[in-house]
This record gives sequence, structure tokens and C-alpha cells, in this order.
Amino acid sequence: MSGIGAPELIILLLIVLLLFGGARLPKLARSIGQASKEFKEGVNHGGKDDPDEDKPATP
Repeated sequence: MSGIGAPELIILLLIVLLLFGGARLPKLARSIGQASKEFKEGVNHGGKDDPDEDKPATP
């Protein structure tokens, strides 16, 4: 198996278009892109904690 080829990708895109409709696709693509960007930023900052978390809680 060599992965997803052009015909499979076209069929997948047509199914997504049928499920979500043309009006929702730009919103869907934007939200997927933003989520991907946030995920990559989270991975890059992985071991770094928030400095506020290191402070002991004051009652």
C-alpha cells in the first residue's frame, strides 16, 4: 500500500463537500488550520510550564 493517491483524495473531498456543504467549508478549513497551528505551538513549547503554575497557592 502506497498511501492516499489523487483519486482517493478527490473522492474524500467530494464526500466532505456533500456532508458539510459549500457554505461551511471555509469555516471548517479555517478552524482546522487554527487548531493545527495551536497544536504545533504546543508541541514546540512542550516542556515549558507556565511561570504562574510554579508559584505556591496563597490562601
